Amino acid sequence: MTAIAKKELKSYFLSPIGYVFVGVLLLLFGFYYYQVLSVGSSSFLPQVYSVMFIWCMMLLPLLTMRSFSDEMRNHTDQGLLTAPIGVGGIVFGKFLAAFLVFAIAMVLSLIPIVIISFFASPDWAAILGTVLGSLLYGAAMISIGVFISSLTKSQIVAAIGTFGASIFLLVINQLSSLVTNTVLAGVITWISFDNRYQPFAKGILDLSSIVFFLSVVAIFWFLTARKLESKRWG
Repeated sequence: MTAIAKKELKSYFLSPIGYVFVGVLLLLFGFYYYQVLSVGSSSFLPQVYSVMFIWCMMLLPLLTMRSFSDEMRNHTDQGLLTAPIGVGGIVFGKFLAAFLVFAIAMVLSLIPIVIISFFASPDWAAILGTVLGSLLYGAAMISIGVFISSLTKSQIVAAIGTFGASIFLLVINQLSSLVTNTVLAGVITWISFDNRYQPFAKGILDLSSIVFFLSVVAIFWFLTARKLESKRWG
């Protein structure tokens, strides 16, 4: 698993994908930080992450689209499947590498706030809560993206599929107001990723949401492993 993660993490930065992903995110963060500095109030800093949260979810397909699609397209998946490691370790290694690239971007985005904190008093509870919520939400989306990547040889199809899933999970909460059945509306509200994220944006450590996002990661890790297992025995 560790070897897979190291290999994948290295491949992200041997190709433009890792640099483009981190660079674009930091450029967008810089733009919104500039707007906050123009206003002259550190109280708006948590809103930077609230706005950037949507951008992060839109860009995550760049990380996951090649996870298994690239292996299948280049016919290297058979070598991967015959390696002396379980399919669960292969999937988690791929997931971990993509998540680390995302985490690197999020950690680097905190540098301006650290500098600003020498001259102001930003709301660190809300900022760190939003970062944690973004990392958890991102981990869940990455696990979904890795699963979608295991279903197709096309990176474009994998990227579009993950992008579509991300959009759906962002807007599903709005569907609850259109549903007349109270039970169904409650289910939609319960599985809404956005609802699960909102407590973190307010600086609240919501344990149920943490468990929810980690459960999504575990479910899609399991589904991807089963998909690879079927290919290995097939």
